Amino acid sequence: MMATTHVFAGLVFAAVVALVAPQFAVVVAVAAIVGGLFPDFDLYAGHRKTLHFPVYYWLLALPTALAAVLVPTETTVALAVCLVAAGLHSVMDHFGGGLERKPWLGTSERAVYSHYHGRWLPPRRWVGYDGSPADLALAGVLALPALTVFDGSVRRVLLALLAISIGYTLVRKPLVSVGEWLVDRAPASVLSAVPERFVPIDDERDHAAD
Repeated sequence: MMATTHVFAGLVFAAVVALVAPQFAVVVAVAAIVGGLFPDFDLYAGHRKTLHFPVYYWLLALPTALAAVLVPTETTVALAVCLVAAGLHSVMDHFGGGLERKPWLGTSERAVYSHYHGRWLPPRRWVGYDGSPADLALAGVLALPALTVFDGSVRRVLLALLAISIGYTLVRKPLVSVGEWLVDRAPASVLSAVPERFVPIDDERDHAAD
């Protein structure tokens, strides 16, 4: 799923917290955005493994959320929302497409790595792939609670994220073609620094051509 879809999922939780404790509205919105994006900071270094923890984020989020209820400060509340958003992100990747350059081909059986289980969890493909029409539709639905609850600068950020989601969906497949064109013309010294999943292999090209 798109990073923005994960952000909107975290913002659903943040919207609920903001309704209960409106004094923390901006803080929880920022925390949800940061937490929703954080796992994808591993995009070029062991993506969906290095910073994705579908179990361990929750083991941290639950006691942190309890601490936020008992001692509601900006720090405790923000940390709890951030961890919940990161946990949602990691779990949601299990229900999207596989970890591959062309996830619409359905050739990968790796969705997200579970350190708790010590293995890759397979993609369920309930939402297709990141940037798919279904992914965009999900992002739009998940954005509704936050757009209803938050206003001002937070709402403007949310609308900008929705616009980015739409733009990414429109160029998702063409971007892969552009990437292939660049990779085909890149020198070996450059390719050595490119993550393996971005480099086309003959079998995948053949599959795409069928």
